[in-house]
Amino acid sequence: MYTPLDIENKKFAKQMMNGYSVEEVDNFLDELTVDYEKLYKESNENKGKMAELEASLVKYKNLESTLQNTLVMAQSTADEIKKVAQQQADQIVRDAQGTAKQQLMELEQQITMKTKELDELQKQFDVYKAKMESLLISQLELLKEVNKE
Repeated sequence: MYTPLDIENKKFAKQMMNGYSVEEVDNFLDELTVDYEKLYKESNENKGKMAELEASLVKYKNLESTLQNTLVMAQSTADEIKKVAQQQADQIVRDAQGTAKQQLMELEQQITMKTKELDELQKQFDVYKAKMESLLISQLELLKEVNKE
């Protein structure tokens, strides 16, 4: 394959009347045409490949951009879901604390009522015991009188 320097330095033998040898010039031009044709085809193929690669590059850059946007959206969605879940968890805890306080108050009221009932029963028992004691004492007195007679 000829280089630009080969073409520049190419010397043709001069003929006496016509100048350069037509046959040598034609052969050189034929070889030059073959080489140029190869280079031209290679250049066109390379341009086609380059266009394909540039199209692929644009496609992959678009894909990369889409993936980045998707990742950003997924991250923001995950953050939002996490925030909502935390709010729901906080609400559940608050509700549970409220329910626990309510149940505690109800239990304390029940304890107070049962304590009052116990005190009332204790008083009734003391009254009953005093009445029984009084009855037994009176019965004992009767027995003593019966024995005296």
